[in-house]
Amino acid sequence: MRLSQRIVVKYIRTKFKLLSSLSKRKAAVKAFQLFCTPQHRNKKKLPPIFEKGENLYFPFHGNTVRGFRWNHPSDKKVLILHGFESSIVNFDRYVKPFIKKGYEVLAFDAPAHGRSSGRTINILIYKELIETIYKKYGPVTSFMGHSLGGLALSIAVESMEHDETWKLALIAPATETTTAVDTFFAFLKLDNEVKKEFGKVIFELSGRQPEWFSVARAVKNIKAQVFWAHDKDDHMTPLSDVEPVLKTSPANIQFMITEGLGHRRIYRDNKVSKAVVDFL
Repeated sequence: MRLSQRIVVKYIRTKFKLLSSLSKRKAAVKAFQLFCTPQHRNKKKLPPIFEKGENLYFPFHGNTVRGFRWNHPSDKKVLILHGFESSIVNFDRYVKPFIKKGYEVLAFDAPAHGRSSGRTINILIYKELIETIYKKYGPVTSFMGHSLGGLALSIAVESMEHDETWKLALIAPATETTTAVDTFFAFLKLDNEVKKEFGKVIFELSGRQPEWFSVARAVKNIKAQVFWAHDKDDHMTPLSDVEPVLKTSPANIQFMITEGLGHRRIYRDNKVSKAVVDFL
């Protein structure tokens, strides 16, 4: 961590420590806002394949969601979903293989990401985005999602009418929201009283406790065929969160456990990308 980053982190921790001493509730509300605010927006140059895509955009929650579509029209459609502080540009390696398989390919930057507008994102917003894309550009029965995109996808499909012909490829999905919250609170060095209020904020917003936002829970209600790739060295979404599902070995889930790829390199790995395309 560079000196400038250490200074910023120290400032944020001091700010929250002071706010927490004044009001646990206010500290929790501010913490939730920070939790849902990407600190980095990926706007790197578009890969060449994007120059061949159709630009799409639509209004969503007062923002503009932007994305691309390739090989339209086709009866088979696949939707690519990125993770937190990521962008669809990171998944260019999947577009051409999907097209060769005869798919119409859809990919959008979520609000507050890439070339879409907005400042915050949460699971409910991402879930609704998936449902909106499905209604506007679907029907879609094949999906792939990385990290936060994988969690949002699982929760969205769980609530949608679907069957065994649907296919989901989950790449290092953010399996347990409670793990992300624990990591976030450890980083900010906030106490358990603030964490309890943080949980109340989530419940008031969604009607659900933080532990409900779980891929491991959602897949129990998913009929679709699932391909799940996860790395042993993923420190953001640890394999330990996946192990309960691994132990039960659901008949509709096919696992690919890798090593040495971590959280982000996994979706760029040639073997993983080929396995995802072949599965879908």
